[in-house]
Amino acid sequence: MRIGSLSLENSVLLAPMAGITDPPFRQMVRKYGCGLAFTEMISADGLVRKTDRSYGYLQSFQGDSPLGAQIFGADPAILAEAAKIAAEAGVDLIDINMGCPVRKVVKTGAGVALMGNPSRVSEILRSVRNATSLPLTVKIRAGINSRSITAVQIAQVAQDCGVDAVIVHPRTADQGLAGHASWEIIRDVKRALRIPVVGNGDIKGPDDACRMIALTGCDAVMVGRGVLGEPWNLKNIISFLEGRNEYYVPSISEREDIIKCHLEKSIFYAGEKHGLRRFRKHLLWYTKGLKWGAQYRKTLTNICDKKSLLEGLHLYFQAKNGCCLD
Repeated sequence: MRIGSLSLENSVLLAPMAGITDPPFRQMVRKYGCGLAFTEMISADGLVRKTDRSYGYLQSFQGDSPLGAQIFGADPAILAEAAKIAAEAGVDLIDINMGCPVRKVVKTGAGVALMGNPSRVSEILRSVRNATSLPLTVKIRAGINSRSITAVQIAQVAQDCGVDAVIVHPRTADQGLAGHASWEIIRDVKRALRIPVVGNGDIKGPDDACRMIALTGCDAVMVGRGVLGEPWNLKNIISFLEGRNEYYVPSISEREDIIKCHLEKSIFYAGEKHGLRRFRKHLLWYTKGLKWGAQYRKTLTNICDKKSLLEGLHLYFQAKNGCCLD
């Protein structure tokens, strides 16, 4: 799998997810073979204004490669400058977000609002392309709504502007993350382009990834919610796409060790107070669907220090055999 000058070990990518794909989480998925990971979505304006929060999203670690920086905005000049800043920080790829449906992003003309503005898309991508020699991708949605499906049109504009690959999440803006991802739109984009196309949406495991590639002909898959609480799912998807069909499920002790490892990385990255707070949602995902998981999750609101969390975690997995499925 190649994106421009970047050669990837496999065709399984981790989706950029706000509040989730921070360095600790990326360290976890790197263990399971992630072919390309992304930062959280970064405001181009914040990078240019040099805000600490925006710069913080560019933090990385040894072995965090290849890494794409996903930036968003609506001003071509600002996005171009932000791409230069991200490149100087050492990322391997620049991705322009044209799919975020969050209101505060859309009202500025950024995110999925760009799906209805092909002329602005062209201005942005030509400006960014001229600003950096790094591989350049764009992440798009199906369109604004079911009456305005513009994915193929915008993807063709991107190709004409020198973009190296297009990532397609085939839901409309008004769907958000609800409803069904229309994989047929990925197929239509793939048929219309010469550059690689990455499919995203509703990939929960290996079977979904294989079906998406078979149906759409896409060159790679991007996984998001399918690895929350199950980072090892990436390993399984890679295995099936490469024809090995080896399925890994962690044992009780392995699952506990994975959670503890993620917790330690979160605390190292953000300090105990903020690290625990950031990790709480991951602990909910790690125990979702497990026997007695709901009761255990109810106790989380009362846990505010690392020692208590580790003790409670060990009790859950050992005394209650927590990883037995309901």
